[in-house]
Amino acid sequence: MNTVKHNSKAWDKKVEDGVGYTRPVSKEIIEKSKLGDWHITVTTEKSVPRGWFPKLLHGVKVLCLASGGGQQGPVLAATGADVTVVDISQKQLENDQMVAETNHLSLRVIQGDMCDLSMFDEGEFDLIVHPVSNVFVEDISPVWREASRVLKDRGVLISGFTNPLLFIFDDEEDQKGNLMVSNSIPYSNLDSMTEKEKSAYLMADETIEFGHTLEDQIQGQIDAGFVITGLYEDDFGGRRPIDSFIKSFVATRAVKMKLD
Repeated sequence: MNTVKHNSKAWDKKVEDGVGYTRPVSKEIIEKSKLGDWHITVTTEKSVPRGWFPKLLHGVKVLCLASGGGQQGPVLAATGADVTVVDISQKQLENDQMVAETNHLSLRVIQGDMCDLSMFDEGEFDLIVHPVSNVFVEDISPVWREASRVLKDRGVLISGFTNPLLFIFDDEEDQKGNLMVSNSIPYSNLDSMTEKEKSAYLMADETIEFGHTLEDQIQGQIDAGFVITGLYEDDFGGRRPIDSFIKSFVATRAVKMKLD
């Protein structure tokens, strides 16, 4: 099973189905962003604090990593940033291109795997924006290592990821409003399926997802050469039962530091 190839196809299907995270921002949002009134998210509901970004983004080299869909990339391009968007889904990238062309923005898109950024030189970017997406790769350590490699010294990584507690609950029961513990972490949504269920799931072009430990998410960044300088939590905005008990998402700001 080639997970990257499968999830690329699955995300193309999400675009065709009009799933929320594939809907590009409006012309009105881009116009406001050009005037300095902008925000982006890397989780679900909360905006990333403006203090996590440079005061001025004009000319700042930004990599939107696994961030296709016409959302974060075009907004940052509208502020004057030099934006590159990398995503495995061609249709997600087409959304970015569409917003850029419609609004006369300069933005580069590259179809690729977040675990392999070999198309970029060391220290090529000032800032990486990485919304919740490493849920779609089994091993996230290459994501952090590659992010560190392509960032300049003291470059910033802003990333969102899933609290692994979300994955311990049975998904079908969760959709009914019942929180029933049935999975362990690390997790794959294919683990509990029979071969017949797995085959039907994959044939339907549904995404393969993985739940990672908080150690892999946070210590993994530190091991890759980052210092965590900010953190906040987020949830589904009351749309899921778990919101009544705990936040399901985490966002971190990390700075690449050369250690002697």
